Amino acid sequence: MEKIKVEETSGIRLDQYLMATLHISRSKAAKMIQSGVVTLQGHELKNSYRVKAGDELLVGDYQEPEMNLEPEDMHLNIVYEDDDVLVVDKENGVVVHPAPGSPDHTLVNGLLYHAKTLSDMNGDFRPGIVHRIDAYTTGLLMVAKNNEAHASLAKQLEEKTTHRKYVALVWGVIPHDTGTIDAPIGRDPKDRKKQTVTAENSKAAITHFKVLERFKDVTLIECVLETGRTHQIRVHMNYIGHPIVNDPVYGKRKKIDDSGQCLHACELGFKHPTTGEYMEFTSPIPDCFEQILNTFKDS
Repeated sequence: MEKIKVEETSGIRLDQYLMATLHISRSKAAKMIQSGVVTLQGHELKNSYRVKAGDELLVGDYQEPEMNLEPEDMHLNIVYEDDDVLVVDKENGVVVHPAPGSPDHTLVNGLLYHAKTLSDMNGDFRPGIVHRIDAYTTGLLMVAKNNEAHASLAKQLEEKTTHRKYVALVWGVIPHDTGTIDAPIGRDPKDRKKQTVTAENSKAAITHFKVLERFKDVTLIECVLETGRTHQIRVHMNYIGHPIVNDPVYGKRKKIDDSGQCLHACELGFKHPTTGEYMEFTSPIPDCFEQILNTFKDS
């Protein structure tokens, strides 16, 4: 049993509060609440309960249900597909593959229903997945439909010959037009669910960025990844004092809404595993990102 005293809050929903405080997925937070392990003065709560300063929440033990990977009929924005590879434009809020806290309704569930066969080189719960983006990051992902294609794409990632460009909105006005962040990333020793820039048990991480447009309080940038560490852009931009706008974990300012961080995988390029032809795909920023950007354009 864990006691959490709410120190200060803007009246956010309970599931959002637990997600940010316990560093868990919103899906897991919702399931914990629905299972009745989260109480206030002995009363079970709903996901929509608005926490208040002074609330003392009791959080009991929660046992994740056993995961069973099943195909699901869900909307997928397929940008390209052939017998070897598939490119999907992932929507906001969609987890890429099943994991504790997100056992179903993931991109993998939808891919299994759509493609029927996917590579199995990444284990039972990551079929076809060559690389990932966060649940609340949108944009382009390449998916392998067989092991030969998977091996080729994975090698391209390892050799840094793929092209991956993101567009991001960050807090603060970046004065220089371009920059490179070369700082190793590893697990945060103070919070094992987060990543941080550290010299201990870390891997090299390099992010190149370019300023696209400056506004009063924020900067629109594009980022090109030279490496692909977990949460790399989010960690790196936070490290230099310009966290991603609306980031619920690494952001230093309060969230604007629940639409996810303003980070979008806008370009993806790679050589086709069979033909060797270079292929490149683009994706415009989604409405949820555009709406937040427009609030700064209008201010």
